[in-house]
Amino acid sequence: MKGLRVCYHLLTDLDEDLPPGCAEPADEGQPGREDAPEEPSPPQEPCKLQLSGPSSILQDKEIQELVPHLPLRLTQQPWSLLYCTTRDGFSLKTMYRSMNLSSPVLLLIRDTEAQAFGAFCASTIRLSNHFYGTGETFLFSFSPELKVFTWTGRNSFFMKGDMDLLMIGGGSGKFGLWLDGDLYHGGSHPCETFDNEPLSPREEFCIQALEVWGLA
Repeated sequence: MKGLRVCYHLLTDLDEDLPPGCAEPADEGQPGREDAPEEPSPPQEPCKLQLSGPSSILQDKEIQELVPHLPLRLTQQPWSLLYCTTRDGFSLKTMYRSMNLSSPVLLLIRDTEAQAFGAFCASTIRLSNHFYGTGETFLFSFSPELKVFTWTGRNSFFMKGDMDLLMIGGGSGKFGLWLDGDLYHGGSHPCETFDNEPLSPREEFCIQALEVWGLA
């Protein structure tokens, strides 16, 4: 018994002799405040795209789906409505006159079957004697989900326009998208430039509304 009392006193003496701060905490195994996980910061809302007015062809949801497919430098650029048939009438000639020569553009079309489709053009739409443009050009269609048809690299038939016809994409005598001079009629066929599906349910369609937006 005497030996046990000696051992007990030795243990209590050792505990009392521990340097300050070295004693085991009473709640060992419980996470301290400094170990608590940080509260997640609230999610940031994506920047809302600025449009000079509402589109009569695409809904906001469709616009937000389309924006990530644009070249990165343009994803935050405001959209300016350069031409629309409801305001400016149906005329390819008038559309050419409405263009901003330094602005890439989005061409939006709704046909008489309520199908929405169009093209992104890295160069503005203009009169030309030959095909022009860059490989950033693409065709797209909401059918009803968004489908994007990018450059295949097989040819450089991006865009060409005269007073009677606007053509986007080509090869073997077929155009990915074409519009006639009065902007009432158009067509869409599979073409080598974009390897696209027809953008409209009918390969030749009638236009209900058309818009051209400048991205700058």
